[in-house]
Amino acid sequence: MSENELTTSDFTEQNEPFQLFAEWLKEAEASEINDPNAVALATVDEDGLPNVRMVLLKGFDQDGFVFYTNFESQKGREVLGQKKAAMCFHWKTLRRQVRLRGPVEVVSDEEADAYYKTRARGSRIGAWASRQSRPLESRFALEKAVAEYTARYAIGEIPRPPHWSGFRIRPTSIEFWKDQKFRLHDRIEFRRAAPEGGWDKVRMYP
Repeated sequence: MSENELTTSDFTEQNEPFQLFAEWLKEAEASEINDPNAVALATVDEDGLPNVRMVLLKGFDQDGFVFYTNFESQKGREVLGQKKAAMCFHWKTLRRQVRLRGPVEVVSDEEADAYYKTRARGSRIGAWASRQSRPLESRFALEKAVAEYTARYAIGEIPRPPHWSGFRIRPTSIEFWKDQKFRLHDRIEFRRAAPEGGWDKVRMYP
């Protein structure tokens, strides 16, 4: 390994995390076979026991990272209960990872309505038909519920269910990691005391 291979990595010179994330996501969109916006979402329940599952990132900007779900689902209840969450993106083809965590807020009704209208009609029906995270007696019961809501909303717009909306993680830390030879990876973390504050950057040992 040359000295240049060990010490040179342009992304570690960045001083603002959102622009760097935008660049990495754009590259992932060109390289990943499926769902470059797929992300592992971690939450904790009232006993402090963690849960993690894959969701899709549906938007991000300087205010934070947005995903949508049924608020009556397990993750919905846990986020509403603790008001904190974490995410981990892994883009295997690029050998990159981004981790972030912070407090969570509910998106506005206007933002949720706007996104809901962009979903496929079947997905909007599914938001009504699925009692997410609760026991299902049979596949037929789910299909029956889908048929009932399809008939109910056969004409016109399908309204957004009151229990379905979005969350925005407002990160207080964002870490960027890139694979390097011999596990001597490049890793930087942006930190701030509160979502409204400025960022400090720390370079981390692999």
